[in-house]
Amino acid sequence: MFTLTPSAADQVIRAAAEQSDSGRNSKPPMLRVAAKYDENDGELVYGMGFDDEREDDLIIDGGGITILISPRSQPLLEGATLDFAEVQAGEFQFIFRGGCPSSSAAGNCGSCGGGCS
Repeated sequence: MFTLTPSAADQVIRAAAEQSDSGRNSKPPMLRVAAKYDENDGELVYGMGFDDEREDDLIIDGGGITILISPRSQPLLEGATLDFAEVQAGEFQFIFRGGCPSSSAAGNCGSCGGGCS
């Protein structure tokens, strides 16, 4: 299952409040997280943003945040965690941890795009 750390949930709530204050959307935003395997780089590419629910989305409650995951991203995000952490002194970023695809999800012989043994 995909999870959010408390610090990530707090930051998403702050961003959602800022978006609501701008008057863009009258309903509470939902956070869509996505992942795809980049065959050129052999890495997972992650994305996130506020979105509306779509048919067949997996819906998860993550610390008071509604998280949406499309069927294509679900196997790649299984077991992943979204964190909001300090990457350098005074610089905070969202970071995806875990979620290494299995060989069938990545379409190759190794986890996280690694080669065959």
